[in-house]
Amino acid sequence: MSEKLIESNGKGFLVLLLPISFLIIFLVATWRILLAILMLAIGFQVWQQYQWQQWSGKVNPVFHEMIRETQGKITPMDLAIRGNFSGTTAKRYLDSKANEFGASVQNSQDGGEVYYFINASILGDILDSSEPTQELAAQPVTKTARPSLLAAPEPQSVESEPETEAPPPETHKEVTRSLEQQLIFGSLIQSELAKRLNVYSSTVYKRRNDPEFPEWCRNKDPDGIAWTYSEKTKEFFPLEEG
Repeated sequence: MSEKLIESNGKGFLVLLLPISFLIIFLVATWRILLAILMLAIGFQVWQQYQWQQWSGKVNPVFHEMIRETQGKITPMDLAIRGNFSGTTAKRYLDSKANEFGASVQNSQDGGEVYYFINASILGDILDSSEPTQELAAQPVTKTARPSLLAAPEPQSVESEPETEAPPPETHKEVTRSLEQQLIFGSLIQSELAKRLNVYSSTVYKRRNDPEFPEWCRNKDPDGIAWTYSEKTKEFFPLEEG
């Protein structure tokens, strides 16, 4: 029994030893060729990475210009059309930039992907649009209704000091002086224009790019001034009528 067991184990060992021996002989005979192939593969990968970096450096100005124009919102199709290259290449480029700058990627309604890049200018617009509600001009109705809810009005205070309960609204001269002071640099920021038009800052933010924005401002401005928005400076300027 022991001799048969040893013989069977020896045959099994030989079955495993033969392929291993052939593999060792093959590696010894061809290791130079295999090493050359490995070095070529590594060199090809390094060359491809270098070519990609050189190409990305040429596309970066186009990418930065589009970010400024679209307020940080860009799709692979937009970049491919502007740069005149394939959509696959554009998507690879945007993926690398998203990883570099921490951009968010969302799926659009048509099934594509939209990349959102946030810079200082865009962040400032977002903060302006999310400002707390601006304090509106004092209204006599609000001033008279508030004390009636808290306590009964005192006849003596109403008769002796009628002017302290509701301050008079701003006169046209005060508004004019305020506008002259604000327009020292020839423009207003979003929050200043919203306060002048007596609307929310977010309302100005939503309407600033509308074609009817100047006429809308004219109807709400106390001096009937039409205002226009500059994408370059992110400020609002009075529209001069010809």
